Order: sequence, then structure tokens, then C-alpha cells
Amino acid sequence: MKYHVYKIQVLALATLISSSSLAFTKTVEDPKTARKFIKEGIWRGVFKVSESEVPFNFELKGKDVETATFTLLNGSRRDDFHIQYLGKDSLFIKMNTYDAALVAKIESDGKISGEYRSLVPGLRGNALPFTAEQGKDYRFVEPGKDVAPAADLTGKWEFKGFSKEAVPNKVAVLKQVGNKLTGVVMQVTGDSRELEGTVQGNQFVLSGFSGPSPRIYRGTINEDGTLSGEISQGIYDNLKFTGVKDSKAELPDPYTLTSLKPGLKKLAFTFPDLTGKPVSLTDAKYQGKVVIVELVGTWCPNCTDQTVFLSPWFNKNKERGVEAIAIGFEQKDDLEYGKYTLGKLRDKYEIKYDILFGGLADKRLVADKLPALNKFVAYPTTIIIDRKGEVREIYTGYTGTVTGQYYSEYEKKFNKVLDELLAEPVPPATYFATQTASR
Repeated sequence: MKYHVYKIQVLALATLISSSSLAFTKTVEDPKTARKFIKEGIWRGVFKVSESEVPFNFELKGKDVETATFTLLNGSRRDDFHIQYLGKDSLFIKMNTYDAALVAKIESDGKISGEYRSLVPGLRGNALPFTAEQGKDYRFVEPGKDVAPAADLTGKWEFKGFSKEAVPNKVAVLKQVGNKLTGVVMQVTGDSRELEGTVQGNQFVLSGFSGPSPRIYRGTINEDGTLSGEISQGIYDNLKFTGVKDSKAELPDPYTLTSLKPGLKKLAFTFPDLTGKPVSLTDAKYQGKVVIVELVGTWCPNCTDQTVFLSPWFNKNKERGVEAIAIGFEQKDDLEYGKYTLGKLRDKYEIKYDILFGGLADKRLVADKLPALNKFVAYPTTIIIDRKGEVREIYTGYTGTVTGQYYSEYEKKFNKVLDELLAEPVPPATYFATQTASR
């Protein structure tokens, strides 16, 4: 399906929403358009996820669409988005590079209601209803209604999930001050981003919504100090878990999860770039260079965070003999769609390295298209190739800045490995070949 069909679907969505007949008496009026607009300030929203309510907070600054900024709040994390009108009385808030949006109408009392919707052509589901009210800055419990916590959950926890299929363990790093609880949950694919919540008696809860589908961790502090609860994300994605406090809890070494098959030293692929031109590691551009290959998807929050790290790093170091390639695996196996989603990623994060379209985001297909890999575990995966074209490191997942020590260790090793590889000489045969070609 070509992207013009996608645009038609979005326009149809706008027509459907704006056709609702709404009355407005207490909302703010946009003086430039005479249309109603939502009030500035802090808001509290609530999603309906399965049988759970998932609260989230955001801040609105600006009195009209042209100047307004919609900011999702999660602990110390801030994510900014722009607002558009859909018809006269409804709003459309695109989740930046994620192909989803908040679609909302302004009620007569100033509240807003709507849905978090997938914008992927032909993809159903991932539509979560929500309501929001201005002037409420709490997340779970109204001020003055806290119940004394039964325990302090500050520390490192090992979370073990239970499902019909094998579920990798998770490691949570939590911080509690009074009733307020914040933290991050990590697994081999990456981290949950910053979560915010509360402890009330022997009950605890954490939620997060930063653009991708909202999630909630809810559970009980047992008498023996262990935890038991459930994680909900999306519509039907629920996972029960238990938690044990363990200062030594660790995830598997991310440098050991993915490797090349025995006997292989090099990676080979050919994928189109965003102009449709085929690109391979054997192209002259990459010869004698250290190359960073990223397997990503614009739908993947850890991939976005990894891009936020890599793009400025590359722009700072690109004259040192390094190249980078991002291979995007998207929610639709269509190059035109990939040009749109990956182009948005490129523009927002000022990516100066090559971006290729790998096809559908399916782990089995990734493994088929990159047969040198022993397996494909997670998006993102970072493959570092030396000047001889040989794979030297493969890192699975990504731990963002919220993970503290884990991020610091990743950044330190990444720079150490790159510095060492960039210090190696260009192989003589490659050097003379490139010199001859340049003449």
C-alpha cells in the first residue's frame, strides 16, 4: 500500500471525528482561528487498558495550535509533541516518530476525551480510550488521601514473569520517597523508560506513557517482603510477575546474546535506502571504515533512545573514519511506508548516516535477511564492524539514561571499543584500492 492511501485514511479519521456535534462553553478560544482550545497547565489523563485504568500526566503550554507544546510527564522525563486541529473542535497529537496519535475532542466542561490510536495502515487494535482533566497534577492518589506505605521498595529487584511462553526475567531499579515511587524496569530488549507511581499500604503501582503504548505495573507487597503483581501494556498484553529484592540481580550480558554463526567473520546484506537505491557493506563508501550497523524500528522506544545517543555521537565523530547504517524494520512491509516513518526519524533526530528499509518488523524475517547472525533477539541491536569488514562487537538492546549505572557502562564501553577500532590502521589492500578509485 502506497503512502497516499495512508494519508487518505488519516483524512477519513479527521472527518469522522470532526463530524461529532459538540457544544463548548468553558474552553479557551483560539483567537487566531475562533476555534476552541484546551487550557494551559498540568493535566491528568486516564487510559482504559484491559480492565485497568492507567493514569498519565501532561502539561500544555501555549494558547493556540501554532505556539502550543504538549509535554508528557514521567518522573523527570519530558517528551514534547505538537498539536493539530481535526476539523473545528477536535485535536490530533501525533506521537512524533511513533505511528500513533492521541485523537481528542474538547467537552463542554473543558475536559477532553478520545483515543490513543495506531496510524499504521491496515493495522487494527491499539486503540485505547482516555479522558483528561486540567488542574490535577497527581497521578494515582489525590493529595491528602495517601495511606502509610507498608515498606520501602527502594533498591534493585528481580522480576520473574509467568506466561504460556518463556518470559525473560526483568530487573527493576526503584526509588521510594514517602509514598512516591519512581523507577525503571529493564530486560534484554531494553528499558521501560522512567515510570512513576505510588505505594499505598501494601499495594504499589507504577505507570508510564511517553509516546509508545502506555503500560502499568501493579501489585502487592507480601508479608515476606516479596512482590506479586501484573504488567499491562496495550489492550490484551498482560503478564503476571513476582519480585524479589536482590542487590546482585543482573540481566544476561548483552554482548553475548547475539553473535555470528561459527566460522563467519563478516556480515552481508543489501537493502534499499530511502530513495530506493540498494546499499551494501561492500560499497566503496564503507571500505576501510569502522561501521556501526543498527537494527531498529520507529515503533520501538528503545530504538528511538538509542538513536538519540548515536546521532549526535556520529555527527561529532564522522570525520574520524567511521560510518553508520540504520536498518529499519517497520510495522508494514512497504518501502513507501518505510520512507515515511524512517524519514520522520531522520528529520527529527538530524540523522546524517544512511538509513535503509529492511522490511517487516518480524524477528524471524530479520534472522532470514541477515543469515550470518546466529539469532536475532531484540530491537535495537548494534553491530560494530572493524576496518577489515569483520564484526567485532554485537550489543543486544539498549539501556537509556534513566538506568544510571547501566547507561554509563554502555557509553563508556561503546566509546572505548570505537576508539580502539578507529586507532587501527586501514588494511593496505583497502587503502591502495580506495586511493586508486579516488584518482
